[in-house]
Amino acid sequence: MEENKIKREKIWVLREEKIASPPGEVTALANEAGLSAICARLLYCRGYRTKEAVERFLRCEDTMFHSPFLLRDVEKAVARIRRAVETHERIVIYGDYDVDGVTSVSLLYLYLTGLGATVSYYIPSRSQEGYGLSAAAIDRLAEDGVTCIITVDTGITANAEVEYAKALGIDMVITDHHECREILPDAVAVVNPHRPDCPYPFKELAGVGVIFKVVTAYECTVGMERGEQEIDGVRRMAKEYADLVAIGTIADVMPITDENRLIVTLGLRYIAETKRVGLKALIEEASAGNRAAGESRPVKKKKITSSFIGFGLAPRINAAGRMSEASHAVELLLAQTPEQANHLAAELCEINRQRQIEENRIAEQVYRRIDEEFDLEHTKVLVVEDDSWRQGIIGIVASRVTERYGLPSILISFDHAEEGFSSPDDQGKGSGRSIKGMNLFEALTACEDLLVKFGGHELAAGLTVTRDKLDAFRARINTYAEQHLPSEGLSVHLEADCEIKLSEVNLPLAEELTLLEPFGVSNPTPQFVLRDLRVDRITELGGGKHLKLLVSGGDVSLFALLFSTPRSRFDFAEGDRVDLLCTLDINEFRDVKSVQLIVQDFKSSASFDAEWESLGRRYREVRAGAPFDADENFVPERPDFAQVYTVLRREFRAGRDVFTERELLSLVNAGAQHPINYVQLKYILEVFHELLICGVEECAPGTYRFDIYFNASRTNIEKSSILKKLKSQCRKG
Repeated sequence: MEENKIKREKIWVLREEKIASPPGEVTALANEAGLSAICARLLYCRGYRTKEAVERFLRCEDTMFHSPFLLRDVEKAVARIRRAVETHERIVIYGDYDVDGVTSVSLLYLYLTGLGATVSYYIPSRSQEGYGLSAAAIDRLAEDGVTCIITVDTGITANAEVEYAKALGIDMVITDHHECREILPDAVAVVNPHRPDCPYPFKELAGVGVIFKVVTAYECTVGMERGEQEIDGVRRMAKEYADLVAIGTIADVMPITDENRLIVTLGLRYIAETKRVGLKALIEEASAGNRAAGESRPVKKKKITSSFIGFGLAPRINAAGRMSEASHAVELLLAQTPEQANHLAAELCEINRQRQIEENRIAEQVYRRIDEEFDLEHTKVLVVEDDSWRQGIIGIVASRVTERYGLPSILISFDHAEEGFSSPDDQGKGSGRSIKGMNLFEALTACEDLLVKFGGHELAAGLTVTRDKLDAFRARINTYAEQHLPSEGLSVHLEADCEIKLSEVNLPLAEELTLLEPFGVSNPTPQFVLRDLRVDRITELGGGKHLKLLVSGGDVSLFALLFSTPRSRFDFAEGDRVDLLCTLDINEFRDVKSVQLIVQDFKSSASFDAEWESLGRRYREVRAGAPFDADENFVPERPDFAQVYTVLRREFRAGRDVFTERELLSLVNAGAQHPINYVQLKYILEVFHELLICGVEECAPGTYRFDIYFNASRTNIEKSSILKKLKSQCRKG
């Protein structure tokens, strides 16, 4: 297969370059706040430019909880829920199947059962029912005698379903945080900070954040009736539920600013000391990594950070709704005994392992389809469909597709289609991811007449479309992107805070940067650019899935890790020089801490490229007959020929016969007492070809294929006319 993939240009954007700081101001900030110069530069660029502002940020005192009563309809919601609780109506919590939905359901269920309510929960099956409310589900709940449905993390676009429930005598309270349409559902209450008429000052709450505000309003209402202050109820609810709110907020990739920063800070603290047996069991399983089922070995306690939540706990909670039923994850968070918790935690981890296998299988299929079928020079939105993809997986695959190709992507699965038969009426459920510059929710709104339903955010959304409308939808959304997505938006922009030297990277700096946690959207993990680092060693890890580099600059050497980067995607050899965009990480091994780099992106060093260009230009001059000085050392000696031939023969026996010039030069000089230079290597290869010492074919510019003649007779290299001419061009003395 000839690869059709277009490599989008990756542009590194330094935030520091956008900020014109007066001379000496950052240095003064560092001295006043007692920070390193680099940490002060970071905070200055992020808007904290006085000692007082820095201290408020680091102590998390620059935010406070906003009153829940600022949310439109929250008092109506509290009144209706309170009436249902006090009169023992049958209440159902209707949630979503992702982490935000699972934590939302768990939080509200725990609160209402604590009040003695008659309550259960309902999370639709992702594969059987799809996202959001449905008339069929409402019918089942009505048959069970439910008279009050409270939605969490869903429902804001369910206008028809709310009307249907009302006709059956069911009141609905909608709590959600997704984008609103122009006309809201006609529910008893609609609590969503994105409502155009909602005065709530912070719009970026997760779904679990919204329901947290509702139960806080409930608690404060009851508390104030018995003489408490509003803050008393807020503190009580934060202490009880901040852990669940933090998990949902991090997993839903909400901005870690304003009160989200406060709730995540509190939540991480409570998670580290959690008394919830389910959460404790999941932390232990996630900390154990991918040990085999039933294997017992000591588990090192993990530091609870936003990264551990996002990459350790969240995927395991999410896996339940993707591969099985989200209720498994809810039951884990509600677990009462260690035995039940341990069983459910192990089950979620096994489901997550299966999810990873399925995700990789689908991703490879999608990549192949895109490379073979799409004109990537002109396509703006990648819309790919299939009849066999598991719907719970396609959202995370869409994220990988968008990252890989630098384009918005929508994957659609018609996984209810009968084998060998399809109908125009088949409904496909899709998940989409976008890039900065194109609001995916607005793009889907422009295609609304072609869709059964849709919902979501600027950068992520879900949809349902019938098979007969798919081609029209693909054309419409590409036209929309053509009109709204700027051409420069097709470049992949990677942001870093500032450029530093390798000599400035040390353990004290890495430890100091942890003061800026919790990290997330709008308070990202600090990223740095380090330039012109020499690659001293390349080691494959994880069966070739990852790489570990030893890089150096001056007298300093550090390890750098490249996750999900096989050797084939790292186009550099030992001895090359690279620029790295990376974060700092603290590695702890046998109780010894050290700093290491986690690489996000890499490029060839500009100075290294310039040197190679200069060497190539000099070689071409000499090859054209230009004289050169002896001290340029261009004439190879017999040991140099032997050194190159030995390496080629060794690699050929190992099954490798194709090398770039850089790779071969690196192999030849590895551990050599007398390294050869580029011009010498080029002439050695020409002489090998001329004298038939071995087969040498330049199969692409700068890349050679070799064939070793093991039975070839010994050859005197002095017979080479190429070598004789080269020696004649050397100026003596």
